[in-house]
Amino acid sequence: MWSAGPTETPDHSCDHISGSRNPGRMCCVFLCCVFAVLASVGAAAQERKGIRFWNLTLNTITQLQLSPAGKNAWGPDQCRNDRDGTVDHDERLRITGIEPGRYDAKLADKTGRICVVRNIEVKDGSVFSIEEKQLTDCGK
Repeated sequence: MWSAGPTETPDHSCDHISGSRNPGRMCCVFLCCVFAVLASVGAAAQERKGIRFWNLTLNTITQLQLSPAGKNAWGPDQCRNDRDGTVDHDERLRITGIEPGRYDAKLADKTGRICVVRNIEVKDGSVFSIEEKQLTDCGK
C-alpha cells in the first residue's frame, strides 16, 4: 500500500514570541503593528505640511513678512517661497523659518497697499489666513 510519508506538524517556531498558538492573538499583534506604522506615516505627513498661509484678501499679495506679536522684528519675505513670488487671492503659501505662536503680519498687495495685521495665531501643521476685513491698518 502506498504511504504519504510521515504526517507533518505545523511549524510553530514563533510560538515562543507570542506565548501561544492562538491565531487571534497573532492577528491582534499584527493589526497593532499596522496601526502603529500608519500613525507614524500620518505624523510624518502632517510634519511635511508645515505652516501655511491662506490669502483671503481681495488682491494678490506681493510681500508678506511676519514678526513675533508686538516686536516689529520683521522676518524675510515669505512670498519668496512661491514659484511666482506672489500669493493670489485664495492661494496658499508655505511659511518657513517660524515656530508656532502669535505673530503680526505686514503685507503689500498689487495695488500698492501696505497693511499690518496684528496678533495672528499660528499653529504647527495648520493654515492661518488673513481676510480682507482684517486689513484695517493700511497705507500706501
